[in-house]
Amino acid sequence: MATNYIQGGAVMDYVNNTGSDIASGDVVVIKNLIGVSLTDIPNTTPNSVGAVAIDGVYEVPKVSGAVFVQGEKLIYDVSAGAFDDSAATPAAGDVSGCCVAMAAGANGETTCKVKLNVGVGTVA
Repeated sequence: MATNYIQGGAVMDYVNNTGSDIASGDVVVIKNLIGVSLTDIPNTTPNSVGAVAIDGVYEVPKVSGAVFVQGEKLIYDVSAGAFDDSAATPAAGDVSGCCVAMAAGANGETTCKVKLNVGVGTVA
């Protein structure tokens, strides 16, 4: 193995300076990345650190009215704390193209399965 190898890259240490606690399973926005917290990351001390997955498939919150097909690029709606279809207009802070749908999403559903796409999101 190369002497400069650090890690596989599917998980990263994330410094929680958001001002709020992060629960295991929460979606975490890290600039152009979307991750899923693997542990609780409290905001009890400055710079609390926890593990965040930035690769893999996860079941996450979905905007109830969003409708999309398998493989469609999705938008993470920061204000809703949920994923929306690609026809939505991103608002300030939303991350588009950050994940793709692993299964179709229907109107009325509140969760969806997404594949995290490392480093390809665009922040509005």
